[in-house]
Amino acid sequence: MVNTIDSAVQHAINGGATSPAAQKTGEDLRNNFMTLLVAQLRNQDPLNPMDNAEMTSQLAQVNTVSGIEALNETLASITGQIDAGQALQAAGLIGKGVLIPGDRLLVGEEGATTPFGVELQSRAEQVNVNIVDGSGQIVRRFELGALNSGVESFVWDGTLDDGTLAPKGAYRFTVEALSDGQQMAHKALNYAQVMAVSTHYKDGPRLDLGGVNEPVKLDEIRQIL
Repeated sequence: MVNTIDSAVQHAINGGATSPAAQKTGEDLRNNFMTLLVAQLRNQDPLNPMDNAEMTSQLAQVNTVSGIEALNETLASITGQIDAGQALQAAGLIGKGVLIPGDRLLVGEEGATTPFGVELQSRAEQVNVNIVDGSGQIVRRFELGALNSGVESFVWDGTLDDGTLAPKGAYRFTVEALSDGQQMAHKALNYAQVMAVSTHYKDGPRLDLGGVNEPVKLDEIRQIL
């Protein structure tokens, strides 16, 4: 009798049992354990009583199951609060401009352009930016000099190398980050506007950027403009 209870408790703790006893809730398991324990105490052989140490061990395992259930409920509650907080934070970004990983750059009327940026893991001695048109030609080059680690944002004035305004349309930009003459790790960042928030994703809310970029998670935002 005692060994049967011990097996059920152990399976419940491991979470992989398939027996009916292992599928019971912690409360059912405790109730059944106490019923069986009382019955065994009433019917035990006085000359060969049950082992106190073994009974104590089984009681401890039953309490462990209760503790795991309480911990799971607490974690579920915390997770729900975190999800709600993330959704609220994401909703506060609607209508705002953000920098996210990407190399897109748009030119509008009269040379108006969208911001862009670069993220560096460490200080760069020299950072250069090339603006590239749809045919792959470099139409403007910037030498930004030394930049510290972190995120820096910039705005192109919309003029080409020859001083004329860039035609309206989509462009790309490339970044060269150098240290001791060697390329170093960096990430190009492009501008997008948050249009809406989607909350049906399993890994948390995502920001809808109006179809220009795929929806992104909050941790992909590098700067809010």
